[in-house]
Amino acid sequence: MSEPLNNNGQFSPFIELGRANWAALAPTMTAPLSRTEIIGLRGLGDELDLVEVEEVYLPLSRLLSLYAEGAQKLHAATSTFIGGKAAHTPFVIGVAGSVAVGKSTIARLLRELLARWEDTPRVELVTTDGFLFPNAELKRRGLMERKGFPESYDRRALLRFVSKIKSGAREVRAPFYSHLAYDIVPDAEIVVNAPDVLIIEGLNVLQPPVGGRSLAVSDLFDFSIYVDARSSDIARWYEERFLRLQRGAFSNPQSYFHRFAELSEDEARARARGIWASINAPNLEQNILPTRPRASLVLRKGSNHAVSSVLLRKI
Repeated sequence: MSEPLNNNGQFSPFIELGRANWAALAPTMTAPLSRTEIIGLRGLGDELDLVEVEEVYLPLSRLLSLYAEGAQKLHAATSTFIGGKAAHTPFVIGVAGSVAVGKSTIARLLRELLARWEDTPRVELVTTDGFLFPNAELKRRGLMERKGFPESYDRRALLRFVSKIKSGAREVRAPFYSHLAYDIVPDAEIVVNAPDVLIIEGLNVLQPPVGGRSLAVSDLFDFSIYVDARSSDIARWYEERFLRLQRGAFSNPQSYFHRFAELSEDEARARARGIWASINAPNLEQNILPTRPRASLVLRKGSNHAVSSVLLRKI
């Protein structure tokens, strides 16, 4: 265990644990997921396996369940203190990180693992993709080439959604996003019914307040996770994922990216590098990476896509 230094040579608010030390925190736990289930949860390019689930994500799910249990006890104590019965509110977890870093797989995996713990049987997952402006609106605003940047999202709608969740509303609805159509689906919704835990996954969920506003979505999180890796590794993972999509999903005539299906491998790699350089890399450097210090926990990945260390914010 070590205490990493920041750029100013001062001690960090995080405790850093190497993979082996982190895994040793839960030596008696056995992953409740089968190899088939884990494969079903993996995103394109992820090398997630049963060993990593047991050594990294099972201990993380236990830590999160302890935080959620602690929040429930604090809620009960507060209700007693104020002499009333305050509405139960879900424990909200934010998962942030770059495109292609594997945050979607991690969010899906944590949803499944957390639901196995006794105190958090009802776990739901919402991605911020549903809060992107529709393509027609993005085109009107000249933002199609900045899709994924903070300004491409309806941040007010996202904040209203999470605020309703944290107010204890029994039913809250979110827009539905289709990756095949690359757009919001009109009249389609995701319904969240008062879960024990809500996981919100997205590129920019740890952004601070903007435009003179006093509140950001990240202010409503009970715990937040940033999935970290070297930019050069993420760029390589993005390129490989683009090639897999080109051979798979892009071949569907209904896909927004069907026009890329007939590219040669060299052409596809060049296109992927161009998209990374013009959109994803600037978004990572300007908007996503600066939010890393705001996380409760950072998962650092090595070049093989596996987590190499965990940084946990001190309490």
